[in-house]
Amino acid sequence: MRRRKPHVIGIAGTTCSGKSLLARHLKEKFHVNKPVIISGDSYYRDLSGMPEEDREKQNFDVPDAIEFELLADQLRALSEGEEIYRPIYNFTTHTRETDSVYIAPSDLIIVEGLFVLYWEQLRDIMDTKVFVTISDASALRRRLERDVVERGRTRQSVLDQYRNSVKPMTDRFVLPTSTYADIIVSGEDPMDDIALNLVERIELPIF
Repeated sequence: MRRRKPHVIGIAGTTCSGKSLLARHLKEKFHVNKPVIISGDSYYRDLSGMPEEDREKQNFDVPDAIEFELLADQLRALSEGEEIYRPIYNFTTHTRETDSVYIAPSDLIIVEGLFVLYWEQLRDIMDTKVFVTISDASALRRRLERDVVERGRTRQSVLDQYRNSVKPMTDRFVLPTSTYADIIVSGEDPMDDIALNLVERIELPIF
């Protein structure tokens, strides 16, 4: 019998600021609560119905690129102690895999992503809201390292996307959501120190 509803931590922030890394550190620090991490990146819309040559032309740096309805439904289900099947997104083809990932109910849910503080429906589910900042230079450097190595992108395509879409959309849609955060941290500080500080500030019951 579950004693109470799970605690939900939301982590938003600019591109490559360290959101997912912070989520993993918090998962380790709160291991006794058996946390699960939900990444907003898993909920990008499936573009399999679109010609391949047109997929790269889409703007992936706006909230509408995320299937918010599914993310909200699944986060709400987890917050109510229910299981979900999280989608798997392929960043190379911009399509959703046919398989999914089973996520069991947990006492601590950590949801991270660019826009997780953008939607009021998500914010209402969260108990603690965190925003991670980073300088433009560091964000671009990290983005190049990630997208070229992990996602098979060319260096030039990453640079073009950052200048033409990522940066202006960050300024328009992501940075303003920092006003909803309970806690703002710098992703350029040592991540373990940030996580320890958050552990001290978040009043999380031990289940």
